[in-house]
Amino acid sequence: MVDVFWYLPTQGDERYLGTKIGRREATYPYMSQIAQAVDQLGYGGMLIGTGQKQDTWIVAASLIPVTQRLRFLVAFRPSIMSPSLSARMAATFDQISQGRIILNVVTGGDAEELAKDGVFLSHDERYELTDEFLTIWRSLMHGEEVHFSGRHVKVEGAKLQFSPVQKPHPTLYFGGSSDAAIEVAAKHTDVYLTWGEPPQQVAEKIAKVRRLATEHGRTVRFGIRLHVIVRETTQQAWDAANDLIKYLDEKTITAAQQKFGRSQSEGQRRMVELHKGNREQLEISPNLWSGIGLVRGGAGTALVGNPDTVAARMLEYTDLGIDTFVLSGYPSLEEAYRVAELVFPRLPLNSLPTVKSQSEFDPYNEFASASNSTSNLLQPQPTAS
Repeated sequence: MVDVFWYLPTQGDERYLGTKIGRREATYPYMSQIAQAVDQLGYGGMLIGTGQKQDTWIVAASLIPVTQRLRFLVAFRPSIMSPSLSARMAATFDQISQGRIILNVVTGGDAEELAKDGVFLSHDERYELTDEFLTIWRSLMHGEEVHFSGRHVKVEGAKLQFSPVQKPHPTLYFGGSSDAAIEVAAKHTDVYLTWGEPPQQVAEKIAKVRRLATEHGRTVRFGIRLHVIVRETTQQAWDAANDLIKYLDEKTITAAQQKFGRSQSEGQRRMVELHKGNREQLEISPNLWSGIGLVRGGAGTALVGNPDTVAARMLEYTDLGIDTFVLSGYPSLEEAYRVAELVFPRLPLNSLPTVKSQSEFDPYNEFASASNSTSNLLQPQPTAS
């Protein structure tokens, strides 16, 4: 069984990359519309990213009362908040939402972006800080009184005065491709989240994390962050992929690639290596397209194809050990519906929607639905627990 999450574009949404044509601002009504659609369609959760965009915690908290079952994968940076404050915020959110928070620990990133938040640590120093942060955070969530003095973080007599709903604590997601990152993931986190690399590279990462986690006496689950471009036919899907980047010019691509090249992130370096800025070599693995990474930092690959093909490629990742997919598309609202309609019926989902078939033409209905599963109406049902 797998979970499929969606992504909330708190930085704004797009129809085409590299242009303002068709751009949508991240207004609260629009973000609420996406969240409610994702909730009703049967997605297991929604990622709300961090960075120079609308505040992750505030956006997530504001969406609690307008959703019913949706879990919020809240991204945050240990380098800009204390572990004690983070533990209180997470436990508070967990209580108010009745167990609907998940945490995505973000250590890496662009040095220029981090400097805007007053963070001037080196790559490895940030992971040292994260190690100390999570040591304290997990102890607090277990109800312990913590006295800790590390190189980067120090607390005296810290204690969480109330408990989260989820025991022992909300699930911790964590990503990073460097040796320092993988060591922290193996030691502390519940789910290791990789960007969408070809299956062989993902398999190598999973094996490495599993081995290190075993050395720490732990087990770790695995997730993958991908975009999706799915259409009823393969040709339509590839046409949509090419349409997404039709306004990109070489100047825009070169500027983006130069910026990515300055990043300290090993994951970002690996994303760039997949295509090397060449728009003529974007299918890096069967149906895995790196066109988004030409100008978008972070997750830069998409699964492209018809519903059967996209589902098959996802199941190839599950065979490697992936059990959570964090997906997105452009624009977010329409693609959330499209993925749920076309791909969900082909996956063994934990939060499987009920499919209502309309196999016969109804002359009194304004719309006639085909009998095949790709045109069925989706009705959500409660998440299996």
